[in-house]
Amino acid sequence: MTLIKSISGIRGTIGGAAGDGLTPLDIVKFTSAYGSWAIKKTGKKKVVVGRDARISGSMVNSLVVGTLQGLGIDVVDIGLSTTPTVEVAVPDEQAAGGIILTASHNPKQWNALKLLNDKGEFISDAEGQEVLSIAESSDFKYADVNDLGKVTLDDSYLQKHIEKVLALPLVDVAAIAKANFSVVVDCVNSTGGIFIPALLEALGVKTVHKLFCEPDGNFPHNPEPLPENLIALSQEVVKKKAHLGIAVDPDVDRLAFVCEDGNMFGEEYTLVAVADYVLKNIKGNTVSNLSSTRALRDVTEKAGGEYHAAAVGEVNVVNKMKEVNAVIGGEGNGGVIYPELHYGRDALVGIALFLTHLAKYGKSVSSLRSSYPGYFISKNKITLTPEMDIDALLLKVEEKYKNHPHTTIDGLKIEFDKEWVHLRRSNTEPIIRIYSEGNSETIADNIANKMIADIKDILHLKD
Repeated sequence: MTLIKSISGIRGTIGGAAGDGLTPLDIVKFTSAYGSWAIKKTGKKKVVVGRDARISGSMVNSLVVGTLQGLGIDVVDIGLSTTPTVEVAVPDEQAAGGIILTASHNPKQWNALKLLNDKGEFISDAEGQEVLSIAESSDFKYADVNDLGKVTLDDSYLQKHIEKVLALPLVDVAAIAKANFSVVVDCVNSTGGIFIPALLEALGVKTVHKLFCEPDGNFPHNPEPLPENLIALSQEVVKKKAHLGIAVDPDVDRLAFVCEDGNMFGEEYTLVAVADYVLKNIKGNTVSNLSSTRALRDVTEKAGGEYHAAAVGEVNVVNKMKEVNAVIGGEGNGGVIYPELHYGRDALVGIALFLTHLAKYGKSVSSLRSSYPGYFISKNKITLTPEMDIDALLLKVEEKYKNHPHTTIDGLKIEFDKEWVHLRRSNTEPIIRIYSEGNSETIADNIANKMIADIKDILHLKD
């Protein structure tokens, strides 16, 4: 069993002993800490709660809602929902924050409490540390019987979220409807099965083939929207002769596309394509994390904007976007952040902007993909002994490549013209993650292998 406490929330596998897995005691403890923090931070006693469709969702939801009531907090329970929908609901409800019950792309035995501030954005590092501190000290006080919180069940946010997407100036419903798209959607039997078909219908897409859209939490494949997990979707796109395939993860904040020929559009290129469309209409800056493809930088600079890199993590990307007033940003894992709507990864707005772009482009999805620079990312890791000083090791690598452009805002990223390598330490294991990118798989792999060899040489010299 696994329980991971982090600054953005708590996640773990269901069952086991308290403190070892995500048990009822742990759920109550951390909900109590978050609720106490939210009251102290904002003075408000209202929290929005929503969940994905995983099997443990109903149980976790009951515990979270009851605990918040016990703290004297009114709860707006929006039920089966998505991460971006809860993010939209928090400011609409003028709430102190929100809790999303989802373990994102993790398998069905996992669940988590993702924590939002009163803006509907993930809490900061410092705020997360405060919540963890309150939890460890059990510094919370429950309400008397006459002051218990009330629960409001509100299923209106599916429609409210869709209406907000449709109201965006760059979403052209008429153009999408005119294109007469045929689409296959894989929603991994979670809440995307409710939200994505409803969105597509509202956008004027008349032919929608549903694949794994029953929101019962029985994931038919690994729920992370990676190529190896989207084989059935790829086959169905070809079989149905559809224009494209759409895949989302269980909480609908990551988005991937499949071309009409069954090939992957590439999760790294979801943000690139959406940014390309936005930048064609609004001049401005973009942001992605350090491990995302260089193609976003190329597209941004071609449009006359400036590209900026942030440390890995949605909260870091959002902070950088605000700092540089970016018009679009996100992460290379298929996460699109469009601040015109809200500062959070949102597959719904990503789909609407992508389909508008595709409709106006007037050609196939594969043709659109080939219009962008062709980069390949190689993902590797090297396992070290627990006592190894990883920071000191990264300093030695930095010294070796000091004459190359590099940054240390999140591990070490080194640039070689249009190629790069990013080394990051794991927060939970003695591992260095090595991401590299080049204009071919061979080049990307060679860069990674060279870096792994350098690390081994350094370790040998140290011995």
